[in-house]
Amino acid sequence: MSLNNRLIAELKQESATTRNLLAAVPMEKGDFKPHEKSMTLRRLATHVAEIAGWWQQCLVEDVLDFQAGNFVPTVINSTDDLLALHDSSLVKSLQVLADTPESEFENQWTMRSGEQIYFTLPKSDVTRTWCLNHLYHHRGQLTVYLRLLDVPLPGTYGPSADTM
Repeated sequence: MSLNNRLIAELKQESATTRNLLAAVPMEKGDFKPHEKSMTLRRLATHVAEIAGWWQQCLVEDVLDFQAGNFVPTVINSTDDLLALHDSSLVKSLQVLADTPESEFENQWTMRSGEQIYFTLPKSDVTRTWCLNHLYHHRGQLTVYLRLLDVPLPGTYGPSADTM
């Protein structure tokens, strides 16, 4: 099986889990944050929904330069809008993955802020760390926020304590 197809399968499987978690987010509590240095629930949930769309940046482009200043955070105020953001991002990313030649995964990708380079890695590694592992990290954070708010959690890799 090609790398594209393996990544598409994983992205589809994990996106279903992510969508279930996003559907549980109580946006009326969007300003909640467990610590002063933490993101708000609204920002974290939006970030989780946005990550599904990062494949375009990581596979079509060769550089992400934070100093370029072209990122505008999306502001979401309803669960329906949160799910729509996730779903539209996923559709675009699945198409990007399907259209990406296998050889593209060998090309280098750089994350930087102007002259400061954070890392340069093959795109195959970037899709794993930046597009998938990054999602799993923030999705885990989101479960903690929801638990602190006493929101029942959907299962992730099997049932949760709330679904048994």
